[in-house]
Amino acid sequence: MTDHSEKAFKLFAEGRNCAQAVFLAFTDVTGLDEQTALMLSSSFGGGMGRLREVCGTCSAMFMIAGMLYGYTSNNDDKKKAEHYKRIQYLAGQFKEKHDTIICRELLRSLSVDSSPIPEKRTPEYYKVRPCVKFVRTAAEILDRYIAENPPAAK
Repeated sequence: MTDHSEKAFKLFAEGRNCAQAVFLAFTDVTGLDEQTALMLSSSFGGGMGRLREVCGTCSAMFMIAGMLYGYTSNNDDKKKAEHYKRIQYLAGQFKEKHDTIICRELLRSLSVDSSPIPEKRTPEYYKVRPCVKFVRTAAEILDRYIAENPPAAK
């Protein structure tokens, strides 16, 4: 089993947002080039553009799952249901560790706002920010899921 959690951690520590860190860590699995992966996931940091909604690490996890297991038919309800069940499972795994997938709830111990201005990544930021553990959790969940459910060759 590949360990993408360390790669995701390093990407976050280098200044990538939470969604970018997880999404970019899995480019070896998704086949996306780095530039496309960064652009695609850039909107999901801070709980979707710092709106503090669904945690960016979960959004990245769901996007990767879509790339590996998603459906393309608009009338295959069985495939849709299978995929939605998968996403709910992944969300449930994250919730088991952190009680929620909502950014503002995950950061409730901090005074965070929804301003579009990103916080500066200082040593103090990394000392108090719990996001790194969410980055690791999402990558670990996805690694385990992929190992247990190898995607079909495309």
